[in-house]
This record gives sequence, structure tokens and C-alpha cells, in this order.
Amino acid sequence: MFGIGMPELIVILVIILVVFGAGKLPEIGSSLGRAIKNFKKATEGKDEIEIKPKQESDTKKQG
Repeated sequence: MFGIGMPELIVILVIILVVFGAGKLPEIGSSLGRAIKNFKKATEGKDEIEIKPKQESDTKKQG
């Protein structure tokens, strides 16, 4: 995995713990999880907002 072993991961996690503090780690983890979830959803191509063209009955009511 990119030449990163267990000792390197532990060093990275300790540095993150020192920089952000123990209180912020759950918040950072949840925001990272949401970002990954949104990225996966965006790559699937499914949009949350569907835009439908106006039907003829809608335009007759307005005009």
C-alpha cells in the first residue's frame, strides 16, 4: 500500500493527534466519512435534485 507500513501509520496518527487534539478527532473523522460518502455518491452520477420539464398543462394554467 504505497510503501506505508504500520510504523509509518502510527507516526502519522500521533502527529495528527498532537496537531488537532483528542477532542477534535471524532469531528474530523465524521466529516471525512461524510466527504467520502458524498464523493462516492457524486461518482455514481445520481443527482439528488431532479429537474423535470414543464408539462403543457402547467404552461396553459400560467398563460
